[in-house]
Amino acid sequence: MASDRAPVGTATAARAVDLRKVYGRGDAAVEALGGVSVEFAAGEFTAIMGPSGSGKSTLLHCMAGLDTPTSGAVFIGDVEITALSERELTELRRDKVGFVFQAFNLIPTLTAGENITLPIDIAGRETDGAWFDEVVDTMRLRDRLSHKPSELSGGQQQRVAGARALVSRPAIVFADEPTGNLDSRSGAELLGFLRGAVKDHGQTILMVTHDATAASYADRIVFLGDGHVVDEMRGPTAERILDRLKSLEV
Repeated sequence: MASDRAPVGTATAARAVDLRKVYGRGDAAVEALGGVSVEFAAGEFTAIMGPSGSGKSTLLHCMAGLDTPTSGAVFIGDVEITALSERELTELRRDKVGFVFQAFNLIPTLTAGENITLPIDIAGRETDGAWFDEVVDTMRLRDRLSHKPSELSGGQQQRVAGARALVSRPAIVFADEPTGNLDSRSGAELLGFLRGAVKDHGQTILMVTHDATAASYADRIVFLGDGHVVDEMRGPTAERILDRLKSLEV
């Protein structure tokens, strides 16, 4: 994978403090996160990995304010999002956070261009034309901007979702299995774009993936096991990642 890794960040883009998440009650209770404390540096691409049921998607959703932890605190920058009202949290997500999901979550009645600028339009802000052009051209979407999602391939739809996540220059982008529905070429294009957003523009990306090749684009891997952080890795390669995952599953 690319050797141009981001330097170790000094600022913290997001962090969890003793984060615990329990689903269900009584005998049916399942502890998805068991007191996780972890920091994610600004200007870095971090992947979260672990066996099925390790809590990686739960951690991402709590970090992004999409799920409420049972206890503990989550910070984006200096803001404790677990202390915000629903309205304040909605505004923070709108203004500071980008999302890329495995399901593209595009609005079917809007064109690709309208889907890309949707977060900016909702916020009532002006689109940075030069940055919009760079994002669109990097994602090779220039000739697809007037197309509806139904007229786009899966790879094109995911590139639209990636462009939407980055066009407002959010403080942090959360990506949940963003290549899960893509073929290898489309997946590599999206990951290359995310890698470039970090390297060239200092973006911060936090991605959950089960794919060692996808994770090798990251600067750092955080490994979860049974709801706890069990290891991390810098300068990852697909081979090293696979070896570590095998040991976790054992």
